[in-house]
Amino acid sequence: MGGLKKLRFLDAAMNRLSGEIPADLFLAPRLESLHLYENELSGPVPSTLDKAPALNDLRLFSNRLVGELPPEFGRNCPLKFLDLSDNGISGRIPATLCSAGKLEQLLILNNELSGSIPQELGQCRTLTRVRLPNNRLSGAMPPDMWGLPRLYLLELAGNALSGTMGPTIALAKNLSQLLISDNHFAGVLPAHIGSLTRLVELSAANNQFSGPLPATLADVSTLARLDLRNNSFSGELPHGVRRWQKLTQLDLAHNRLTGNIPPELGELPVLNSLDLSNNEFTGGVPVQLESLKLSMFNLSNNRLAGNLSPLFSGDIYDDSFLGNLALCRGACSGARRAATRRHSLVGSVESVLTFAVAILILGVAWFWYKCRSQSQHKKRGEEPGDSKWIVTSFHKVEFEEEDLLSCLDDEDNVVGTGAAGKVYRAVLGNEDVVAVKKLRAVGGAAAARKHKGMTDTFEAEVATLGRIRHKNIVKLWCCLRSGDRGLLVYEYMPNGSLGDLLHGGKGGLLDWPMRRRIMVDAAEGLSYLHHDCAPPIVHRDVKSNNILLDAEFGAKIADFGVARVIDDNRGGPNAVSAIAGSCGYIAPGEPPTVLYPGLY
Repeated sequence: MGGLKKLRFLDAAMNRLSGEIPADLFLAPRLESLHLYENELSGPVPSTLDKAPALNDLRLFSNRLVGELPPEFGRNCPLKFLDLSDNGISGRIPATLCSAGKLEQLLILNNELSGSIPQELGQCRTLTRVRLPNNRLSGAMPPDMWGLPRLYLLELAGNALSGTMGPTIALAKNLSQLLISDNHFAGVLPAHIGSLTRLVELSAANNQFSGPLPATLADVSTLARLDLRNNSFSGELPHGVRRWQKLTQLDLAHNRLTGNIPPELGELPVLNSLDLSNNEFTGGVPVQLESLKLSMFNLSNNRLAGNLSPLFSGDIYDDSFLGNLALCRGACSGARRAATRRHSLVGSVESVLTFAVAILILGVAWFWYKCRSQSQHKKRGEEPGDSKWIVTSFHKVEFEEEDLLSCLDDEDNVVGTGAAGKVYRAVLGNEDVVAVKKLRAVGGAAAARKHKGMTDTFEAEVATLGRIRHKNIVKLWCCLRSGDRGLLVYEYMPNGSLGDLLHGGKGGLLDWPMRRRIMVDAAEGLSYLHHDCAPPIVHRDVKSNNILLDAEFGAKIADFGVARVIDDNRGGPNAVSAIAGSCGYIAPGEPPTVLYPGLY
């Protein structure tokens, strides 16, 4: 194939090609782009890989390639995009990959790479995405690599890298995801991390970091996920955590943190997972935490003391406070009261009376609410015991559960029906409009046997959908679950589906420029799912009915296979989810380069 002197682009991806890659393919003098990903190619990486003088885009991911990369690869070509993920490639990362000074995306995750990361990559200022997780890399990070100015994704999890995070991190002004869990990084978290004004996810779990959390960490108001579990951080949580208004997950478990739990955590509107277990926190449980709607809540194995609020007395909290010997449900007595006195002053008679009055008021309020709930459930044909809804929110959204449930009573609000259930248009109390997918409940003898499997799969699907951030994918605001029933709350798309528009007599509204725009929007959404999520998300059901249109006829992909979860409970085909892994955050103003093979 080296005789193909005019060959510039070759795309044979997503087929069943097998055997070895022809070595002379890289001798084609004008070859710029080679896509052979998602095949069954095997054998060693051709030693001629470094001979292609014009190669700038090489994608060989998801094959069975082995062997080492040529040590001079990149020296003689203007390499921009390299993706060799999900193979068995071993050896070292070539130091010459960025010799031409044009490398933007370096993706070699899930291989057998070893040795250290070349110092030369720390000078590659064109890099925007580096993904090297799940290899065998070791040694210290190149100091300058922490501060690459255009880098927005740095993913190094699952290696044996060591050393410290240097002050050069302050230069990484575009960094939105820093994923370095499961390594041997040590030292303190530098205060300079507070200058990362675009940081959305910081995951540094299972390392050897120590010292206090920098006070500047509270300044990163863009954080959506903070995972620092299994380190040796000490001291108190930084002041000002109320600025984390976009935070959905906070995991600081298994550290040495001390002091009181900040009441401001109760002011975080979209927080749905809070784990502060296995630390040395003292004082009481802030009553402000009662306002949170958490799917995961764990304060176990600390040194908390005092009385828990009655709102934390439900069975759902049985494991949330284990190992806090001085913490009581109800009034503390005996040995527990003695332990409590070591951590807090004895309450006065006035406070006891106030507490009793508060309990009385809560009891009356509970009785009134219970009667009201039973009346409403009878109206809806539901059992009162199933009325408790667990809410998991992924974005800031203000609504009352009754706003949603009342809309489900009116069949005039139905805007769509599918295998998974019905979709309703719901107008909230603040006049916002959302779409509510009501999943069909599981019933019959199969329910008891398969309910747990359905729940686990449903939670995995929802957890992944909730992390997706892209302008061409329908936004999942939150989900609600009660027993075998589930509600998914999406942004409302007023122009319906592309299928309805094309086949419902309104196709004339779409001129050719608009159709092209819809096609490009859908392609950008799919490209994000395929190339910016690890592992990639495979939709498996892309069709016109699953392309929804907003008020401006912008296209967004919807329906990510939740129906497969439901199918499993009907005894249907394989219901294994096609959605897995974590997704890269793409800032709206800085989308990655997207290629559209087959569009001319």
